[in-house]
Amino acid sequence: MTTDATPEAPAAPPPLVPLHCLLRAEAGPPRQAALPTGTPVWVLTRHADVRQALAHPDLGRASLYAPDAPPTVLTPNILDDPSSILNSDGPDHQAIRRTVQRAFTPRAIERWRPWVDGVVRELVDGLVASGSPAEVVGALTKPLPVRVISRLMELEGLDTERLGYWSDHALSTTAYSAEEIRTAIAEFGAFGHRLVQERRKNPGEDLVSSLVLAADRTGGMTEEQITSLTIGLVIAGHETTMTSFGNALVYLLDPERAAQAEQAERVWQRIGADPAAAAVATEQILRTVPLGDRTTAPGQLRRATADLEIGGVTIPAGAIVAADTAAANADPQVYPPGPVDLFAPLGTPSLTFGAGPHHCLGAWLARMELELGLHHLARALPELRLATPVDRIEWRTGLLTRSPLRLEVAW
Repeated sequence: MTTDATPEAPAAPPPLVPLHCLLRAEAGPPRQAALPTGTPVWVLTRHADVRQALAHPDLGRASLYAPDAPPTVLTPNILDDPSSILNSDGPDHQAIRRTVQRAFTPRAIERWRPWVDGVVRELVDGLVASGSPAEVVGALTKPLPVRVISRLMELEGLDTERLGYWSDHALSTTAYSAEEIRTAIAEFGAFGHRLVQERRKNPGEDLVSSLVLAADRTGGMTEEQITSLTIGLVIAGHETTMTSFGNALVYLLDPERAAQAEQAERVWQRIGADPAAAAVATEQILRTVPLGDRTTAPGQLRRATADLEIGGVTIPAGAIVAADTAAANADPQVYPPGPVDLFAPLGTPSLTFGAGPHHCLGAWLARMELELGLHHLARALPELRLATPVDRIEWRTGLLTRSPLRLEVAW
């Protein structure tokens, strides 16, 4: 007997949950695990352990690229460029960092507040004028950081679509092939090199000119390092804010989360009514909503250059350590468990932007953009709501960060 059977279609993958819904590792003693490459790794989850690791002089990034280092990634990405400031340690790292950090101090960034405020208002006004419903990524969360970093680095006229292409490839994990990633990074590097050469010949008042002038004066950086730092600032200057802003809106407007939160109906309106409340809420959101879903590594990677002790465990020289900042940011020994009070000031700074010598240079700029973006959007649209169910949100995936690809809203 024969039968004609129609094969079952493969089951659709389950929808991705918003990043604030991800289960985080419980804070506990250091534990052993393995990276996707199979390399053993010590995972740190407690706030004190993670902070200690990120500041420890015997845990560095440069040794991750030593000849005897085990593999830590399956595909290349721009964060694994050995010439990058991210992957230098000690005096070499500090020498590079000094050439640019003055531009990113809180005081320096605060001078940009009136201008950033104006950009935010202009974009929000445009979103409101377009009418409800609207798509907020293309109208606000994506163009805001691009406009800001373009002004800081005097990149007006930059092909933003090309920038997005380079950025997505440079931060790819599974979205593109290794060859595609290398090609895009090479193109981006060539762009950065031309930019550095142009600003050396025709310097201005922008961040790139200041960087080139400082590097040439001190003589402590190679041309490759100057170029790497330049394109790194371009990516970091827009990627973190775009990702945080989109994910923050999903978090704040998620009906299920809002239903569980005390006085949830007043949270969005309060962010719009009170700039100080928006600033506090921004810090809580940055602590609560991670930038990625840890699909490639369980945290920020370091390698031990000597035997050391963290959390009562001896980490041997040569071992790989992953500092899980997402778990540390939810450590119940540091932050109250349960629903997040968005308007409670943080008693202990979060580790979202790292700690120690590799603390993110652009942290204050990202904070300012997110704070002003949330405040002015909530002020202009106090009845804003998601127009698409959370389980149908389109996501940017296969990258080191994850955020909405599109986000329909209504009011």
